[in-house]
Amino acid sequence: MKKLIVVLLLSISFSATAQTKSDLQKHYEAFYDEMRLQGDVNGVISALTHLNVISPSKQRKDTLAFVYANNNQHMQALNTIGIEKEPTDSDMAVQVKAISLKALNQPKRALEQFEELFKRTPNPYLAYELADLKIQTGANSDAVANIEYGIANAKDDMKYAFYERQQPYEVPLKAAFLHLRALTIYDNNKGDIDAAIAKIDEALAIDPNFNLASLSKQALLSRKNPPPAEEAKNKQ
Repeated sequence: MKKLIVVLLLSISFSATAQTKSDLQKHYEAFYDEMRLQGDVNGVISALTHLNVISPSKQRKDTLAFVYANNNQHMQALNTIGIEKEPTDSDMAVQVKAISLKALNQPKRALEQFEELFKRTPNPYLAYELADLKIQTGANSDAVANIEYGIANAKDDMKYAFYERQQPYEVPLKAAFLHLRALTIYDNNKGDIDAAIAKIDEALAIDPNFNLASLSKQALLSRKNPPPAEEAKNKQ
């Protein structure tokens, strides 16, 4: 009789636990929907975190990581889904890893993820990220193929944002690629400054307000025509 009572109590306990878990999941699913409607990012993060504890889901983890990354919480995003390159990762997970690793100044690790994204869905924007990261990591010759792809495939309405000024600005993506091409030309042959400047002039012809390209041109011109004192010093 005692055994029967124990079994019944355990059965009731498990049933209550299952009911509580189900109720909690429904609650946080409704909470998640409401936070999305209100545009409350912190509420969305809280709801997804609770749902992942109650009922773990890879898809939900990817979504949580994406929300973190979109809110510039890149460390939290990577803590959620990791940093390793995984062939089973969803496109969303690879994108989050790529963007967050780049934001956290991990260009080599970010490059791996962008390569995977480009392999899955090649497009000019990913080609630009690849070329830029390759130049940052010293693989300038490898960047040329991505740049040529981008120049050939960038549409007139495609823009890329730059942030080196206090006020961010956008330029046509093709102009951005031409600027990168100029950098690789100079890196490959520092004696042929004119060829690099000519490529920058192509970028500025597309968008005269391309500030970064103007700065690069000024730097190249100063190397081509150094002040007399600096020129004398270089000859010594």
